[in-house]
Amino acid sequence: MKKHLLLYTLLLSVQLFAQNYPEAKKVPVLFSKHHFSFQDDYSWMEKTDSKETKAWVNSENELTNSHLEGIKKNYSSLSKIKEYDFLSTYAIPVKKGKYFFASYRIDKDKPAYLFYKKNLNDDPVELINPSKIFNNNNVSINGYYPSKSSKLLAFSVSNDGSDMREIRFVNLDNRKNLDDKLTNVRYSNLAWNKDEGVFYKRNRNTDRFAVDTTYQLYYHKIGAIQDNDKLVYDTSDTKSYFTFFTAEDKLFVIEQNEDETQVKYFYATLSDESLTFTRIFENIDDSFDFLNYVNGRVYFSTSKFGWGEVRSFDLNGNDEKVIVPQIYANLLVGTFFYKDYIIAKYKTVGSNYMSIYDYEGKFIRKFEAPMGMNFRINYLEAETKNLYVTFFSYTISNHNYKLNIETGKHNPYFNDFNQPKPSLFPFDYFETKAITYKSRDNKDVPITIIYKKGTKLDGNNPTLLEAYGGFGAVSGPHYDTGLLYFLEKGGVYAYAEIRGGGEKGIKWHTEGKGLKKINTFNDFIDAAEYLIKENYTNPSKLAITGGSQGGLLVGVAMTKRPDLFKVAIPKVGVFDMAKFDLYTVGKRHLDEYGNPNIEAEFNSLLSYSPYHNIKEDVNYPTTLIITSENDDRVPPLHSYKFAARLQNRSAQKNPIYLKTLSNSGHSGKSTYQGQTEEEASFYNFLLYHLNN
Repeated sequence: MKKHLLLYTLLLSVQLFAQNYPEAKKVPVLFSKHHFSFQDDYSWMEKTDSKETKAWVNSENELTNSHLEGIKKNYSSLSKIKEYDFLSTYAIPVKKGKYFFASYRIDKDKPAYLFYKKNLNDDPVELINPSKIFNNNNVSINGYYPSKSSKLLAFSVSNDGSDMREIRFVNLDNRKNLDDKLTNVRYSNLAWNKDEGVFYKRNRNTDRFAVDTTYQLYYHKIGAIQDNDKLVYDTSDTKSYFTFFTAEDKLFVIEQNEDETQVKYFYATLSDESLTFTRIFENIDDSFDFLNYVNGRVYFSTSKFGWGEVRSFDLNGNDEKVIVPQIYANLLVGTFFYKDYIIAKYKTVGSNYMSIYDYEGKFIRKFEAPMGMNFRINYLEAETKNLYVTFFSYTISNHNYKLNIETGKHNPYFNDFNQPKPSLFPFDYFETKAITYKSRDNKDVPITIIYKKGTKLDGNNPTLLEAYGGFGAVSGPHYDTGLLYFLEKGGVYAYAEIRGGGEKGIKWHTEGKGLKKINTFNDFIDAAEYLIKENYTNPSKLAITGGSQGGLLVGVAMTKRPDLFKVAIPKVGVFDMAKFDLYTVGKRHLDEYGNPNIEAEFNSLLSYSPYHNIKEDVNYPTTLIITSENDDRVPPLHSYKFAARLQNRSAQKNPIYLKTLSNSGHSGKSTYQGQTEEEASFYNFLLYHLNN
């Protein structure tokens, strides 16, 4: 009798829970485009600042946070994640100009401070405390740029996670802040003109989530007020996107038209006060990638060599030379230019290495990273030819090495601030497999699978599958102490290098974008089926996650194949593909996804748009949708609408949660406490729902 009563109580609680979401009213609005008409019941949520939307979001957060607090009785990873962080090793500072720079977290409830030092073994000196300057604990440093002689430093800060930046300046000789201040800076790097001033892009948006209006390049002279800054380049009429940089005595501008079909290259001589631009190339498509300008020569690569190579010619396009040749099936993922050397970073299945060349293309030396490890180049010491590099993997924290370019000698590097520590786990404690699986159209898709050594692979392991698959981005291992907790609890982690990414060269990207974007989603679903078929897991133990483009990926997978997954956790995802181009930087992504104003491309977008593919009679997986209230890259309205439509259906028995991070943007929380709490919540939720 007691068993029957318990079963009845559990069933009743599930039924009641399914009806217990905050009320999301339906306001039918007809959306029509081309041949298609759709009743959008939740378009009112696109007004994110309305009282109704805010009230609903707050109620959703209360429900989600209550659940996340409740499951801490079963899983509470926060203290273990912090312990792993404390025991992990750290990378040495990065050298820019004359100084070494590093960010340190002094207060767990405040953003990181920026420190600097002249020599690697000097005591670090506090340079910038953003919360003190702005009297705000949600202001974080997003970039810093020393001037030509390292006399001055420009630094970029974000307020409450937004992509809108403010630029400040500090004198590196005396650590005094300058009065100069630049506001309304968005999607912009900074480029110095010696020590005299900086070039930057200014934004004109007044609405946080409106279509981006970053079309103007300005020059700010140190000591002047921003109102007097000079407009030097303007694409407001054509709405073209552009990037820029300075090298030697020139300012370079690379302009891409609105349709993303053509790229033009210009330069101006910095000593010319009029900054008159000369076009280097006319109507070159986006197959040309301008890498750098050194010693009067342009260094570039082209899509003719899909695995990557480096060539050079003079500023007039003459005397073309091959500097770094293409190596088939070895992907060139990064090219680093130093005084005497070009360092080419390569990726193959499961391994990374670097090859070093001089500027004439002479091969000098190759250094290989340990199997399964990624690396970061910190700096080259010109006098000794020592290259300082940090190696790391998903499960191994930073290990610093000194590599000599001339002799080939390589040794671990320690100093007073980076002393040897015992390994958190033995190097062979976790098993890492870098293999491939077959897609439905017979492509070999790379996948990395990690689990604790000795784990019984009997099809019952809680498993997390992740991917990105967009914009030609190349994935690589990154150290994650939350993942260590998940693996320690018997979890299996898999990362699939699906089409749309650039892990197998340019063609790997083009086969997963535009009208071929469906390949990205099919590859991800095929990865899930592979993990099930090979007995790593089963549909009642499999979770999927991804952020931004990866959030879209999760949304598509869970709506196309809900039978494959127990849990879905999309983060800051795009879900309404019929309207993605109407907000922030969506217009910049027409080449990746398609143009909704072209009928064939609109049809392609609708075929996978998560919001439009929700069916009334389907019970979708347990889902935690994570977004941020200040995300002006992927507006939270996508997540709001997706959550509301999933929840507001009688067929939905599995819980759907929405979590909106306050004072946060596309990258989430800025403080250590905030970041670790969010990571702990993620893994607590994951393990609780995969094991219950």
